[in-house]
Amino acid sequence: MTQITLTINGKAQNITAPPLKRLLDVLREDLHLTGAKEGCGEGECGSCSVLLNGELVNSCLIPILQAEGATITTIEGVAINEKLHPIQQCFLEHGGAQCGICTPGMILATHYLLDKYPQPTLLQIQEGLAGNLCRCTGYTRIFEAVQSAAAGAAK
Repeated sequence: MTQITLTINGKAQNITAPPLKRLLDVLREDLHLTGAKEGCGEGECGSCSVLLNGELVNSCLIPILQAEGATITTIEGVAINEKLHPIQQCFLEHGGAQCGICTPGMILATHYLLDKYPQPTLLQIQEGLAGNLCRCTGYTRIFEAVQSAAAGAAK
């Protein structure tokens, strides 16, 4: 067991866990932050995406020891004072979510994308979300939600 100190959604956390326990499992099992989903467990689907020190990562691939001292944002940390973040609102308004498995990862990928490219082209949106798989929406509504967020709804 190892002691890990990190900041999750703006709150300092001290965690005791096996050093190779996945960040995803610590979030879901130990901290009860269940927004990140177990999709493939191989870093291919993006359902477990979080922001780690401002970078979009698949939490299923990160051993908790690697997160020592890190700042992590999960989907639970995106809302503002329990009000949907404008990106979340755009996903809701455009029907960018159906079953909800991919949605947290898509929203965090969108957050990351818009930080890098505030006015992304459709190609940049497609490339920015390429690491997140959705089996329900066909992506069109997701892309529309991202375009809406970039157009000013998420500012």
